[in-house]
Formats: sequence, structure tokens, C-alpha cells
Amino acid sequence: MQRARPAEPDSWTSVGTPGSLAGPGPFGVTAGATELVVVRAADGLRAYEGRCPHQGALLAEGAVEGDALVCRNHHWRFDVGTGRRRGGEGCLRACPLEIRGDAVLARPGAIFREDAAPARLRTVEDLSGPPGLPLLGAPRALDLRSLHLTLERWARRYGPAFRLSLAGRSVVALSDPQVVQRVLRERPGAFRRLGEIEPVFRELGLLGVFSAEGVEWRPLRRLTVEALAPVHLRAFYPALREVAGRLHQRWTVAADAGRTVEVEEDFKRFTVDLTTRLAFGHDLDTLEQGEDVLQRRLELVFPGINRRLFAVFPLWRHVKLPAERRLERAVAEVLGVLRGFLGETRARLAADASRAARPETFLEAMVLARDEAGRPFTDGQILGNAIQILLGGEDTTALTLSWAVHELCDRPDVVAALQEEADRVLEGEAVPADFEAVARLEIAGAVANETMRLRPVAPLLLLDANEDVVLGDLSLRRGQTVALLLRPAAVDGRNFGEPWAFRPERWLSPGPGLAHEPSAHVPFGSGPRLCPGRSLALVEMRVGLATLLGSFTPERVGTRDEVRERFAFTMGPEGLRVRLRRRS
Repeated sequence: MQRARPAEPDSWTSVGTPGSLAGPGPFGVTAGATELVVVRAADGLRAYEGRCPHQGALLAEGAVEGDALVCRNHHWRFDVGTGRRRGGEGCLRACPLEIRGDAVLARPGAIFREDAAPARLRTVEDLSGPPGLPLLGAPRALDLRSLHLTLERWARRYGPAFRLSLAGRSVVALSDPQVVQRVLRERPGAFRRLGEIEPVFRELGLLGVFSAEGVEWRPLRRLTVEALAPVHLRAFYPALREVAGRLHQRWTVAADAGRTVEVEEDFKRFTVDLTTRLAFGHDLDTLEQGEDVLQRRLELVFPGINRRLFAVFPLWRHVKLPAERRLERAVAEVLGVLRGFLGETRARLAADASRAARPETFLEAMVLARDEAGRPFTDGQILGNAIQILLGGEDTTALTLSWAVHELCDRPDVVAALQEEADRVLEGEAVPADFEAVARLEIAGAVANETMRLRPVAPLLLLDANEDVVLGDLSLRRGQTVALLLRPAAVDGRNFGEPWAFRPERWLSPGPGLAHEPSAHVPFGSGPRLCPGRSLALVEMRVGLATLLGSFTPERVGTRDEVRERFAFTMGPEGLRVRLRRRS
């Protein structure tokens, strides 16, 4: 990627003090517009480019293990003294660093480089694309509930880069995996989320780590990554096991009664109970109580946000139609529940001062945290971030598990393999006994990966360019909206053999002649804004599948073709119903 902007000035910039950079690191700092990671080598501090050269992850979110800086995403290891990668090609670019008095200074201009641009650049106007309707400019036959399918169909027709008009704005759709990776790596600098996202979330009181940008995003991201770090999952597992046990009991009752199961609803109850336990320290128990507290409200939020984002005119800001009033009531009720959690959290912290040194929940960490100016977060910021964590933790994992059930209903051989694995690992228990047992559920992990490849619950990502940018031979102006299509590369025969077949074994041993390119598969995104809940989601998926297949065999009610993809900010199965048959 080339940026149409001057390089960083070759001058020294303060990035902290010796006290703020004490210890091994890694420390994330910024010098001008350049992100750096600072680590401590044997002879003093070192500064390197802040993003992993593999997929652009923030290296400050990794760890220092001995004399190696380890990337959190794919565990690439770099020598803290030289920046050289261990076990492969590549080297981090070093940034000069000096300590002058009580200031640590960096010279970012020494590492900034401009890649050579192609001799001839295309502009947006040079791209082909579908015709629009007069005046509104909206593409013909555009249905928001199947928006992702429409864009994927146009990508097959017009190629990996095409233009369209969507909700009155110019959009460039991109599906080439290398270009998609480059865009994701350059967030939040060169690209940000769609400009409408922040005001839509803000006016609903939902501004948090997902929708925040710039200086607001960084502290929220840091807190979220720390709260959802893999190191905490082992300690959290007993609570996860308890909730999975409730799910198993719910399914047992349904199976014995011969009742049809709405698996999406059950999985959403499962994930919302887990998220509220982990993030808020509160047991909602939506799986066992008769009347659901949050799920019915939450299921209105994503469709409502989707509707507002793609509206040609923001009518709700002038006239509230019934659907908009329902959305705002739902958000207000969810925020009311979370406000109660926040009050309980503040009371616990006030009653026990020692908890400040060891916050046990995401909400406690948010209350205790301070922004870059040393100020506490407001209740609005805390609640907005909390509801985004709740939405993200509930919807995406539950939908992936639901799609997995849909695919498994047509693959009795995969079901048999999962059941054999569950019998071996669970050893007669209804739920995996401990964190180590979850790690042995390799086939369940492969099913989760294959499901996310074929049925990505976030198939479409809309971003705006913060500056003039060149992507390959395509020149984009500041403010240009791009739509990243994440599925086409994952179902391209050049990247995955038998691309439209549900073949979980490809994630265990691809086999001769079966193409397998994992970099074309980015279900959790990539770059600095990689989903912070990735590790938790993968554990939940393995546990959910083992709990289901260890005791039951799912059978779809109706035909495969009756289940449709439904896009409402996330993509879920519409019309999926199953019956569960108890295993002997």
C-alpha cells in the first residue's frame, strides 16, 4: 500500500519517560503518526515498527518471553535486541531511540518508507460496476437482508474491484485477499469504519471499542484486549463449564419431549450468559429462567443498526417510526440492565479497596482505568463499551455454532467423528472437564474453522479512507468508502480445494492436491483491530460442539434449501430448526 502523503519528519519525538517504559515490555507508543513497540534488550530499550510484518497485528498486544517479542496473533517471534524473526524470514525495522534526561525520544522518520507506485494508476471512475437507479443511485434489486450475496455476485461478474452506489454514496468493493489484508493492516490510520457508524452508535448510547476511532479507540482497545486475553480463559473455564452444563440440560429436556429446537436462540442464550459472567461478573442465567431478560432486546439491535447505516435519508432523526421506537426502547432496556451492573461494580470496589490491584471483570477494569490524560472513563463510555462487548460476544459466536449445526445435519460422517472425539475427551461427562480437555477437541476446532470459512458471520466490512491512498494500481481519494468482501477469497479454488464443500478435515491435514491457504481466511479480521475476543470465541465453539455432539445427534427439520442466509449487520441462518436425538 502506498499513501499519498509526505514521510514522517526526520526529527526526535517524545514517546514517554524511563519510568513509563520500565520493565521488559512490550510498550505501545506513537511518534507522530507512526506506531512503535518498545522492548527492553540486555543493553537497554529498543524501538521497532509497531505492527507485525505478517498481518499487521499490534506487537504491543503480544508478550516478551525471555529475549523474544512474540506476536499475539500467530506467534511470530522476534529477537528483542535485533528485531530479526526467529524460525523464518523477516525482520522488524528499528527506530532510533534515545534517553535525554527524563524523556525517551524516537526518530520515526528513519523507518518510514514509501513504496514505489505503479506507473499508471486507475481511479474509481475507471472501475466497472452495476447500474444504479436514477436520482437515488441505489443498485437495482438491492435487498439489505441479502446485501452480502448481492455484492459477492457482482464481484464474480465485475472482478475483485468494482464500484457501486449504496445509500447515496460511492463505494468501491474489494475482494482480492492481498488488498483486503493491506486495508485491514492500515487501520485505524489510513482507514476507519464507515463514517455513519460512529454517529449511529453514539446517538444510541453505544459508543465503544467497536465503533470508536482515533484517540478514543486506543485506551478502549487496550482494556478490551487485557480483559479478554487468553491467559484469563483458564481461570474463567469453571464458569464456562457451568453455563455449558445448563445448555446441555436444556437440550436434554427438549430431546426427551421430542421438541423442535431453535438452535440459534439456544446458542445466543449460552453466549450471552458467558459474556455477562466474564465481562460483568453477573450470572443472568437466560438458559434456565422462564422469561429472557436481554436476548429479546439484543436481537433488535443489530438489524436496527443495519437499517440506519444503509438508510438513504436519516428519517429517524425527524420522525420515529414504530421500528425505530422499538430499537431505542430495546437499547434503553439493555443499558438499564448494564447500569445496574455498573452500580454493583462501583459498590464492590468502594467496599474493598484491594480489588483495585486485581480487577476480576471487564467492568471493574473499565471503572478503574484512566485515559491518556489520566481521566476516568465516563459512565456513558463504560456502558457503551460494555454493550458492544455484550453484542459482539453474543451474536457472532452463536451464529457460527448455528451454521455449524446446519452443515453437520448433512454430514453424518463428520458427526460420527465429532462424537468419537467427544467420547474420548469427555470421558462420560456432559461437558469438557477442564481447559486442557478443550484443547484436545481438535475435530471440533476444525469444524469451527470450516464453518467460518463457508459461512462468515461478518462477510462484509465497510470502511472510509482517512487520506489519499493507493492500493496496488488503484488510487482512492480521502473519504472514499470501501466494502471489503471477506468470503470470495475463502471460496476460491486457488486458495482452498473443493471450495464450496464442507470439509473440516482440511484444517487437520489438507492432503495432496487439496489447496489450503489459511491467509485467505480472516473470520476475525486482521491487523491492529483483530477481534479481541478471538480466543474466547474459539473456546466457546469447541465447548458448544462437544456438548451438543457428545450427547445428541442433530436432525434438521425441513430441507437444506429452506435455510437462508440473513444479513443484519451479522449473517445468520434464517429458518434453521432441528430436533435432537439422544445418543444411547
